[in-house]
Amino acid sequence: MHNRSNKMTEDASPHGGALRRLMSDRGLHSVYQPILDVRKGNYLACEALIRGPEGSELHAPGALFAAAAAADCTHELEWLAVETAIVQFAAQQCALRLFLNMSISCLHASRKRLVAIRQELLRLGVPPSRIVIELTENESVTDFSDLQETLQDFRRIGIQIAMDDMGEGFSNLRMWSEVRPEFVKIDRHFVTGIDTDPLKLHFVRAMHEIADACGSALIAEGVETEGQLAVLRDIGIPYLQGFGIARPQRAIATMPNVDQPMNNSILLLPLRPQAGRRTPRIDQILHEVRSVSPETDNDAVYRIFEHQPGLNVVPVVANGQPVGIISRYSLIDRFARPFHRELHGKRPCTMVMDPPLVFDEAQSAQEVAQLIGSLRSTEACDAIIITRQGRYRGIGFLRELMAIITDMQIRAARYANPLTQLPGNVPINEQMDRLIETEHGFVAAYCDLDHFKPYNDTYGYRRGDQMIQQVGALLSETTADHQDFVGHVGGDDFIVLMQSRDWEARLRRVIEQFDATLPKYVTNAEHLSAGGYYGEDRRGQPIFHALPALSIGCVIVPPGAFANHHDVSAALSEAKKEAKRLPGSVLFIERRQYRGSAGTADAGPGMDAVLPAPNLLAGMPCFAM
Repeated sequence: MHNRSNKMTEDASPHGGALRRLMSDRGLHSVYQPILDVRKGNYLACEALIRGPEGSELHAPGALFAAAAAADCTHELEWLAVETAIVQFAAQQCALRLFLNMSISCLHASRKRLVAIRQELLRLGVPPSRIVIELTENESVTDFSDLQETLQDFRRIGIQIAMDDMGEGFSNLRMWSEVRPEFVKIDRHFVTGIDTDPLKLHFVRAMHEIADACGSALIAEGVETEGQLAVLRDIGIPYLQGFGIARPQRAIATMPNVDQPMNNSILLLPLRPQAGRRTPRIDQILHEVRSVSPETDNDAVYRIFEHQPGLNVVPVVANGQPVGIISRYSLIDRFARPFHRELHGKRPCTMVMDPPLVFDEAQSAQEVAQLIGSLRSTEACDAIIITRQGRYRGIGFLRELMAIITDMQIRAARYANPLTQLPGNVPINEQMDRLIETEHGFVAAYCDLDHFKPYNDTYGYRRGDQMIQQVGALLSETTADHQDFVGHVGGDDFIVLMQSRDWEARLRRVIEQFDATLPKYVTNAEHLSAGGYYGEDRRGQPIFHALPALSIGCVIVPPGAFANHHDVSAALSEAKKEAKRLPGSVLFIERRQYRGSAGTADAGPGMDAVLPAPNLLAGMPCFAM
């Protein structure tokens, strides 16, 4: 491959000499992490990851490449990692595809060796069609036409392309549209917590739609829990990778571990606010980046950017106080002009720095976003400086700040009911349609307070609101996390979608607890002993009103019985009416069997009865967790 510099000096890095010996003695080895095909239940491929000697300071890939960057031999290390991975892969005679990490600059440099690469792969018994080059997102691309030509040459011999860390930055959206990779990896940030965070779910769904339009296959990285796997599987992500699937090992795993079965129920997100959630602070986007002093010359700053391709800004700090910020693109643009580097390379870096935007780590993300929004566009920079009590701590990127603000806005929009903070009609319908479309059986329950208006008139709206909040809390506490979903339609009406096998016992427990807590809200002892109170009807005549009661109407929804949430809602309304005809708090279960896409019901009794739980769980390919 192309060699930028054949000389690696020990002085460039404290580990320079050790790295040189490792590379010379072929002291590196590869480990391989499988990629699971969720639909088939077997492995699609494995990703090769380079490692140094175990127990040494150069064992981790981060340490290896940091030393290589300091010693100006990154391309040499990259290519050695590729060679090592292929040779050790071939020795194991594995039939999977092999994902190889490569920077764009290294890819360009390897282009002229394609004929030799193809011959070597065939000699080792590895067809080029089983190789996938995974482009690492650490370099900006200025000439996409050149990149496309290079990729076309690789594709011509059968090698496929993957993009790494999708979602990490805005630039890789354009990269996706220009490169049209066969595989796209979802950044682990969007996978971690996807089973509890609606915003991340929406982002991944959007990526899934883009992938379908582009003809790319998505691979979710960083899958570690059963909950994450369930959500990713449910929304149709075909390939998964992470410690929850399998850990990287020298020996390539060819089949998933089948010791632990996977629950096949649809994972329902709670979509309710987390207790104690506080407004995010900007220290959540803090990156610890080494600063330079005002006396540092421009050449030294240029070398920092040269050795750290992923670094786009360098802060300038004097005695702990931030005084400026230098942009990679601004400095390179200046040095690209004739004789500018020769004339100004030894001058202090203050001549190329811009005034910094400085904020304290304790400031809220919303406050910082408002302040930045009030600036003229010419005053804004891609990064801000974060301090602690005036002293430099690190930098933060505006794209990450905007992601936090977007997260806050979407969270606020999702919690549609201001009284209970439970999701309203739109998320209820979304969850119901999701269960119907994936043909998972479930139970839908409509919960309604009886005689609620007279209670409001007698005890006041404040007490009425408290009773509604109590019903919401009882439903939320009694239902099963992730298997059941509680929504607040409005007023005193709630919808519950349940996959838990003991759904009936849970709903009966809600009714029992509601009746037990009623004296807390009906504080007049005479009203309790009489079972109600007198009020006036529309004509002003006295009329007796019973105490509030909780009526729950249930419909069992087998797979394929209903076309959409409209059909289920219609059946639920009928079940609720039947429940409200009965005195007191009651659970009514519709026992008629619904068949067909329109939800046609076979004749049968519709009384409150004990019914067996529907078979909501089915088998799925097993895997290790």
